[in-house]
Amino acid sequence: MTPEELVADHTVYSCVMGSRAFGLATEDSDTDVRGIYLAPTALFWGFEKPPTHVEGPAPEQFGWELERFCELALRANPNILECLHSPLVEYIDDTGRELLALREAFLSRRAHQTFVRYALGQRKKLDADVRLYGAPRWKHAMHLLRLLTSCRDLLRTGALTIDVGAGRDRLLAVRRGEVSWPEVESWMTRLAAEADEAAATSPLPPEPDRARVAEFLFRVRRESALKADAYDDVVRRVVPGGVAGQ
Repeated sequence: MTPEELVADHTVYSCVMGSRAFGLATEDSDTDVRGIYLAPTALFWGFEKPPTHVEGPAPEQFGWELERFCELALRANPNILECLHSPLVEYIDDTGRELLALREAFLSRRAHQTFVRYALGQRKKLDADVRLYGAPRWKHAMHLLRLLTSCRDLLRTGALTIDVGAGRDRLLAVRRGEVSWPEVESWMTRLAAEADEAAATSPLPPEPDRARVAEFLFRVRRESALKADAYDDVVRRVVPGGVAGQ
């Protein structure tokens, strides 16, 4: 089974991410599609395992195998967690709906470290651009402000909201370079400090509910294996000598 077939035939959830999901789209914004596919359990029984992720097949499309996606979500990877909260769902099946029903199980105070760590890495790149070119990449500055705001609000409320809502106009002004870099720097510093403060009293649990997620993953893997067994039984009744190809 090719990676393209895994995405085409076994996707359980796909959504639009990026500026369109954040409420920051402009006329030239791409449509970034992110998805999750469930590789049939039987594919894990051979020497060559199914891929943990697939880029494409369409432009701006990327997908993760369900287990890999869950691993990253339990680590509070910002990009992964945001996929589960996109307001723009393109496709979802029963397994995808179960996953979305679990999305709060992935949330924990770990998000403070992962979001802020990612933000610090992006901030260093912006600072380097200012030193080298006299100005940052304003689009990246806008998205960093959005991420820090999302992190702060998640820690304060326990809920992850990725649409910027009323903050859209001011953030787009940053993207257009209409807000000075010192003002943007001050804004970033304030958001990071507010996130640190919120982490101390956050309603989020210290750790994600790993057992709940593991039970879900085990169950869907088992159901997939049972489907494979049912297929083999049919083949044994039709093909003399057993399963085709044996």
